[in-house]
Amino acid sequence: MDIRKNDIVQVMAGRSRGPSGQPTRGRVLEAEPEKQRIYVEHVNMVKRHVRPNPAKQIRGGILEKEGPIHVSNVALVCSDCGPTRIQHRLMAEGKKVRICAKCEKSLDK
Repeated sequence: MDIRKNDIVQVMAGRSRGPSGQPTRGRVLEAEPEKQRIYVEHVNMVKRHVRPNPAKQIRGGILEKEGPIHVSNVALVCSDCGPTRIQHRLMAEGKKVRICAKCEKSLDK
């Protein structure tokens, strides 16, 4: 899976795409490679009913949190050219890095 935690992504498809088709962007909070799912900040918000538990300091009520999105519905955002596809290159040190398909800038820090 090419998308990792703390990457900035843009939602390209689905109900969380945004109002009137405007794509929304957010930071990846968590990635599940085995399920091909990611959790994006403030995207696909779901409501969860939580029972109070005083032993764990949980108040209870209706909690809103991020739901999972399939990786195929998002695109990684390059800081120079916007949403892009990803290529992989092997550097001289033998390290594999992610490269922007449009401007060929390294996406790894």
